[in-house]
Amino acid sequence: MTRTADDAPPIPTAGDSRRGLLLVAIAIVLTAANLRTAVTTVGPVLEELEEGLGVSSAAAGVVTTLPVLCFAAIGFAGPPLAARFRDAHVLAGALLTMAAGLVLRAVVDSFPLFLAGTVLAMVGGALGNVLLPGLVKRWFPERTGLLIGAYSASMAIGGAVAAVSTAPIAAAVGPGGWRWALGVWAVLALVAAVPWFLTPRQPGAGRAAHRAVRMRPLARSPLALTMAAFFGLQAMQAYVVMGWSAQYLRDSGLSAAAAGLLLGINSVVVIPVNAVVPSLTVRQRWQRPLLLGFMACYAVGWTGLWMAPRTLPWLWMSVLAVGMGTFSMVLALIGVRARTPETTAALSTVTQGWGYVLAGTGPLLVGVLRGATGGYTGMFVLIAVATVGLTVTGWLVTRDRYVDDEVPGWSPAEVSPAGAASPRA
Repeated sequence: MTRTADDAPPIPTAGDSRRGLLLVAIAIVLTAANLRTAVTTVGPVLEELEEGLGVSSAAAGVVTTLPVLCFAAIGFAGPPLAARFRDAHVLAGALLTMAAGLVLRAVVDSFPLFLAGTVLAMVGGALGNVLLPGLVKRWFPERTGLLIGAYSASMAIGGAVAAVSTAPIAAAVGPGGWRWALGVWAVLALVAAVPWFLTPRQPGAGRAAHRAVRMRPLARSPLALTMAAFFGLQAMQAYVVMGWSAQYLRDSGLSAAAAGLLLGINSVVVIPVNAVVPSLTVRQRWQRPLLLGFMACYAVGWTGLWMAPRTLPWLWMSVLAVGMGTFSMVLALIGVRARTPETTAALSTVTQGWGYVLAGTGPLLVGVLRGATGGYTGMFVLIAVATVGLTVTGWLVTRDRYVDDEVPGWSPAEVSPAGAASPRA
């Protein structure tokens, strides 16, 4: 007899539950390690990419902006896909698609095909971005800060290893080595896909046990809009660092290897920051002190990089890395500002989707301004404005409130006509 979706699954033993939780945690951490590899590998070989594909600085700006736009557009597909299929299978498929995209953009000579490969490579990151916070809240409701810290640290480690390794891999291979440096990370994506095929369904996770939530009413939520702005402005800072800081340092007189190493230092310093910040952010009294500390780091790091890029550049990149703790902070806030896994998934999608649209303007404008002026003054002015906006929006989102309470009539039990629903574990 065939089991229906509404039938209750067998009650697992304590050992089965522990093994299942461990497997889910491993899958989450491995997936997180892939979320930024397709992004951080571009900056260290941006000059070689321009030469190899025969594109301008403005076109290179498109390359550094496209990942952010993909995170926005593809991320909105996460909840509908997770409502139709298991989260585990959605993420496995996303990682396989990512691997294909990484290989594609490493082998093509056409710029449009390179962009197509980049879009495919961003699928894993985009869907992982929006689905992982809800998965953490569903599987580990009492350890949200710990698990968000673990996967934020894993994301930083993956990005750091990729950033540090890119230039040496390209140099070791020789002419055209930038292709190998971009494509080798497909192996990591394939490895991360495996545990998702093995993860169990969460007990009681039949179709009837899950409730759909509307995302459209969040457009009327001041908290959701402010969260999106805060996320977007911090992501803009991060993607300017990942996409343009290495080229800026090279144009300031540093070698490609040195610039890539400095970007790697930035990514390494972020690791312990991302591991610690979520556990502090879930405590209300720590939120605003953390925010002000991060803003001070942004101000010091960017000023030092602008005024003295060849004097203690490792210090400026390290201080910026501490400021980039705003990323793990906002991930934790997504869980703190929503009451249930369903509303967490909706808030995560809206915050990151709209936020990445805003963030995408940063790297693109840097490329356009650099092409028009031949310098980086525009980049630093843009970042200064973004830091002010980040301070204001951060102060607002650290007020103690819930998005669930802010939209009249918004109930997790309501089903969106657009089909946006909570993910099934």
